[in-house]
Amino acid sequence: MTNRQRDLEESVTGATVWLTGLPSAGKTTLAYALAERLRGDGRRVEVLDGDEIREFLSAGLGFSREDRHTNVQRIGYVAELLARNGVLALAPVIAPYAESREAVRKRHQSEGTPYLEVHVATPVEVCSVRDVKGLYAKQAAGEISGLTGVDDPYEAPTDPDLRIESHTQSVQESAAALHTLLTERGLA
Repeated sequence: MTNRQRDLEESVTGATVWLTGLPSAGKTTLAYALAERLRGDGRRVEVLDGDEIREFLSAGLGFSREDRHTNVQRIGYVAELLARNGVLALAPVIAPYAESREAVRKRHQSEGTPYLEVHVATPVEVCSVRDVKGLYAKQAAGEISGLTGVDDPYEAPTDPDLRIESHTQSVQESAAALHTLLTERGLA
């Protein structure tokens, strides 16, 4: 690596982009579309998929309020660590409780690390039709309970940095809107 490349890498600001929304809202799809675009621009990007984190870092946690909070804090810690080292950390994670998301935001603020909250605001009716993992069908059949937004609360952000209504625009349009926000904030 040349000195110029090293200087460029060191001057790049990392950030965490937290994509919150109901199950099957389109968070992960959007995160991967944005990551592809950002990588094409030469940015270092990591997607911290909530499902993968549950499997590898939060195995054993359930879906109680306390366990969900612990899961969100773990993801927030990893995201902040990556972001402070110049990586754009995209976190498509339900994070149903405002208190948990606020704790992650405060961690970032205390470290001086940029943090953006994006609400992928897809109505539950649309999510239940998409039903990517079959959760809505299982809940309707009585096989599971505690589904966020159906029989467990989802506290939607009241003042996100960006609200995306994925049911009214394409994935590419949603990714472009988020890319524009990152550019405006000097983070793209």
